[in-house]
Amino acid sequence: MSDQIFGKIASDMDPFKKILSYIPGFKGYVERQNRRDADKLLRETIAERFEQQWGRISAIQREFISSGDIAYVDDLEAAAIKLRTFADRVRRATRGYSGLFDAVKINEQELTQLYAYDATMLGLADEVGRAVDNVEASVGGDGLPAALRNLRNISQQCIDVFDRREEVFLGSGQSQS
Repeated sequence: MSDQIFGKIASDMDPFKKILSYIPGFKGYVERQNRRDADKLLRETIAERFEQQWGRISAIQREFISSGDIAYVDDLEAAAIKLRTFADRVRRATRGYSGLFDAVKINEQELTQLYAYDATMLGLADEVGRAVDNVEASVGGDGLPAALRNLRNISQQCIDVFDRREEVFLGSGQSQS
């Protein structure tokens, strides 16, 4: 997925940058900037997918309130807060490819790790979607508490994956000191 986004950014390069990419030393700068743009686009996509799921959870909460099932609103709110926090953190995350003057430098191996975490986060968006589907299908049934627990657990997994992604940056910063 990240290679497709990088390819899209690179193919949309304006003619001036294409010409300058032939200048020795400048091509690497253009490629780094394209990777930074691709990383930002990928993070925006991830955040939007999670915000869609957050919106679905909010709708279920409103349904519970309307039907008087207040007991389940707090359970859903715990998952909703985690997903909203996750989406906000992803959107505002440090860029995955460092520039010349950035305080934290990211090497190719670390960049590969970041892309792997990003791919995992995209997969988690689908998993959260299935968990929300399960909650919707379980409304009014005996399986609702288990479905809510599953949604909360997957929401926590999202936070955990993001924390591990951030460790790549922390490790990079420590090696430069």
